[in-house]
Amino acid sequence: MPAARTVTPDGDVILLVSGESAAARAAAYAQDDDLTAVIEITDVAPVSVAHRIRGRAWLAGWLTAVRGDERAACAALLAERHPVGELLGLSDARWRLLRLEVGEISVDDLWGAEHVDPEDLAAAEPDPMVAHETELLQHLHAAHGDRIGELCGLLGPREADGMTAVPLALDRLGLRVRFSGGAPGSFDARFDFPEPVADICGLRRAMHTLFAAAGH
Repeated sequence: MPAARTVTPDGDVILLVSGESAAARAAAYAQDDDLTAVIEITDVAPVSVAHRIRGRAWLAGWLTAVRGDERAACAALLAERHPVGELLGLSDARWRLLRLEVGEISVDDLWGAEHVDPEDLAAAEPDPMVAHETELLQHLHAAHGDRIGELCGLLGPREADGMTAVPLALDRLGLRVRFSGGAPGSFDARFDFPEPVADICGLRRAMHTLFAAAGH
């Protein structure tokens, strides 16, 4: 498990790992572009719900140690996007910076399974809700569970008695809710926002719009 990771503008993945890890030792002795590796990423919902794994991604490519002048640049990028305090001490021999040059990506998530072009990874921007999603989903579940359940009314005629609703995923484009316990069985529903949200204020307005629509 890396202590931190980030993606460069070129689409490479930078990993901060223990100097004693198998990956660090292998990369130290491998020739450039000679060591193939796969990163598996598992996305787990931060709320209590059956089948909590929301998706998995696999990034395959070539692993090398970050050396020379590139160390400072990669460490600065890592610190900017994923601060980890003292772990970024470049003189600390306990830690190593590795680079995965990505050649192939596959994703299996709530939207389906597909391959992703590495160039799309390089061009992607982090969703503005990613840093807040865990806290927001837990808050919606704990404090507004009844309002979340009312969103079922936006799906057309359904039997909602005895059904529970848990907010499962949140991004700039909408909210995904898992409904379970009702007559049709468990199912996920996606509620799109009127427009993409860029910050918490925009999210608050979008949620109010959804709740108001469900109340009519």
